[in-house]
Amino acid sequence: MKRTASLVLVSIWALQRPYCAGQIAPGVPVVSASPVQASPSVASPTNPTAPVIDDGAIRSDYVLGADDMVTIQVLDVPFTDQTPMRIESSGHLKLPMVGRIMAGGLTPAQLEERITESLKTYVRKPQVMVRLVEFRSQPVTVLGAVTTPGIHQLRGRKTLLEIISLAGGLRQDAGTVATITRGKAFGKIPLGQAHADSTGDYTSCAVNLRDLMEARSPQFNILIQPTDVISVEKAPVVYVIGAVKKSGGFVLNAQEKVSVLQALAMAEGLDRGSSPSSAKVLRKSNDPDNRKELAIDLKKILNGKSEDVAMLADDILFVPTSTAKNAGLRGLETAINIGTGVMIFRR
Repeated sequence: MKRTASLVLVSIWALQRPYCAGQIAPGVPVVSASPVQASPSVASPTNPTAPVIDDGAIRSDYVLGADDMVTIQVLDVPFTDQTPMRIESSGHLKLPMVGRIMAGGLTPAQLEERITESLKTYVRKPQVMVRLVEFRSQPVTVLGAVTTPGIHQLRGRKTLLEIISLAGGLRQDAGTVATITRGKAFGKIPLGQAHADSTGDYTSCAVNLRDLMEARSPQFNILIQPTDVISVEKAPVVYVIGAVKKSGGFVLNAQEKVSVLQALAMAEGLDRGSSPSSAKVLRKSNDPDNRKELAIDLKKILNGKSEDVAMLADDILFVPTSTAKNAGLRGLETAINIGTGVMIFRR
């Protein structure tokens, strides 16, 4: 009886002692592990209420990398307590008994297989479960005229349109072109018009979003890679404000030219009480804090006594009322410059 108890104590001590992969702990009987049961969601240390991500599609598609957080559970193995572990910058995880193991570049399912093979020295038929806690290793930067610009994480295979959707979709003032920039580590962008920069470290490509979204060029909807930068250009806009029926900004199509009368037509004409002979066009100048003012006599233009005037992108056509020709002009200009308080219309 004493001898049996001693053997049990020695076995427990040896199982807990860390050994490198491939070594056999002396005196340790190989044990069988029963199947792992699904465990409750584990919260991230940085987000205590967030559930663990355990999506089947992500398990097969998502490639682990530096700074991703995972939990590893192996039934009957004492070091697996579901404490989240961060993958090192080198792509390694450090585990008791197994030692340092490469996790970067593997899917969660592939990492399970690798850990399983390393544990066979100690556990008969080990049952391993790897679960994602936080995505940190596959950032994509989305900039420009999208609802929520910033850094978004790839979760599985995502196309250009899916990433734009993750960024909240296009703003009302979005243009028709998105530029994708990719580091050479992930290969050249697979589109014919892609070109390398002067250093050869990056390739970029302009994609016509209108053709893509209207299904005229579906080949532009390419798979996005980690560290890609997607920049959606802002469309050219002219503004018509003041005593008009539909005050706001009007998005122009690519290469579209518009005159003062055409802009006035977009704004559905003059409002009652307007002073068309005192209208102004405010145009950007070399001084970002001050616009040039061009006097516009809309009354003469409407009567054919003066030539129409071409407007440029970001021009502001201001039509004052007869009682307050300049009141609120600077306030409206400020609102346009900071992008608040002005409706944007697409045609």
